Amino acid sequence: MAARRDKADFHSGKKQERGILMSLDWVTIVIYMALLGLGWMSVCGASYDFDQGMNFLDFSTRSGMQIIWIGTSFLLAGLILSIDERLFDTFSYALYAAFLLLLLATPFLANDIKGSLSWIKIGKFSVQPAEFAKFATALCVSKYMSGIDFNLSRWWNFCLSCLIILLPMLLIVLQKETGSALVYMAFFLMFYREGMPGSILFAGVSAVIYFVVGVRFSDVPFWDIPVISTGQFWVQTLILLFTAGMMYVYTERLAPVLKVFFYGAGLTLSALFFSKYVIPFNIVWVQLVVSLGVISYLLFLAVKENYARYAYIALFALGSLVVHYSADIMLDHLAKHQQTRVRVLLGMEDDPRGAGYNVIQAKIAIGSGGLEGKGFLNGTQTKLKYVPEQDTDFIFCTVGEEEGFLGCAVVLGLFLALILRLIHVAERQPYAFGRIYGYCVLSIFLFHVFINVGMVLGLTPVIGIPLPFFSYGGSSLWGFTILLFIFLRMDAGRNRFVHNSAR
Repeated sequence: MAARRDKADFHSGKKQERGILMSLDWVTIVIYMALLGLGWMSVCGASYDFDQGMNFLDFSTRSGMQIIWIGTSFLLAGLILSIDERLFDTFSYALYAAFLLLLLATPFLANDIKGSLSWIKIGKFSVQPAEFAKFATALCVSKYMSGIDFNLSRWWNFCLSCLIILLPMLLIVLQKETGSALVYMAFFLMFYREGMPGSILFAGVSAVIYFVVGVRFSDVPFWDIPVISTGQFWVQTLILLFTAGMMYVYTERLAPVLKVFFYGAGLTLSALFFSKYVIPFNIVWVQLVVSLGVISYLLFLAVKENYARYAYIALFALGSLVVHYSADIMLDHLAKHQQTRVRVLLGMEDDPRGAGYNVIQAKIAIGSGGLEGKGFLNGTQTKLKYVPEQDTDFIFCTVGEEEGFLGCAVVLGLFLALILRLIHVAERQPYAFGRIYGYCVLSIFLFHVFINVGMVLGLTPVIGIPLPFFSYGGSSLWGFTILLFIFLRMDAGRNRFVHNSAR
């Protein structure tokens, strides 16, 4: 009997193993493998030295070490796929707590590398705990948000979800690793999918617009009136327009919208023409009074009609004013090099030998590639080491120089295919935990690709985050692999979930 039972268990294990392999999303795995291969070729091109020859398999070189990181990533992927997917749900909170403690201890254990205290040295290698904390945070927030009584529209549920994300962000900022901390903002894309009101996402986008417009044009006179700042004038105008737009969208009552728009526009234009043709004065103060009047009017309507949405719109307008008038303060509190990067990005300063050097050289490298590129190992900008960090944060310029526009299109097409495939896989999950985690994963990938490629092209600030599967290094590659394959393991177990439910 015992032998028969052992034989049955053996065949049951074999059957389960085959079931997992058959249930894996091989489309995603093929895209993953393609990105790894192209990434390794890019590392070879970026780190190639004419004097040393084509010793790509030499483990003392960057390309050789990247093979080790890729090989160990395969081992990690295999290990994750061999774990019961239910354990990720069970130990979500424990993993999150463990990584919070590790992030807290990192500044005390890390060596100072270019002002950052985020790398812990283990033997000959260094690891960055911030890269691994992403999957733990994704598991924790997915566990919490998939609870039976969870509702994102409840303010305490929303605040606790935000707290789960903000805690590791704060600990990473304390490591002076602002770029890695900003990646955690990607989780708010998942919030939107899970029911976060679009007004919150709109408020976030509006804050970015206020900051960019206000700071960029702060010293530019409006309409040749020296006392009026173009940045302040347009931000105040945008606050009025956005507030009126939200009133129309969220209340569907036209009369109050017309009052706000026409009274606000009338007073603003009257003050503007008076300042232009009679006595020059800063009409921003008039715009501020108009904004405060609109806020008071909205609160009056909220009380009179017992309609809370007016109060929420008033809160949006008040928050807009706070963001606008605190923009300069936020900029002044950034480190000196970060202030320079922001001003260079916005076109306020020209620093070709300092903060703007990396981006200028990256643009030259990408532009020199043309349509088809110069060919593998034939890029002059990268081979002559003109581009700093060309095999890590700026590795996309190697793709552009050696493979040209077509190579860049292929790489970006693969990332787009990965994102779209992850959306498809996330939407077919039979339970909330897997779906939420899937959207956390694709949000992180989307953020990394958008910001990394954007900073190489000079479209986003240089914040030093890697391009997934391309940038040299073990921490980022392992971190992305763990993120992705935990999700693939969850997806592979969906059939068992459906089968058990049917029984």
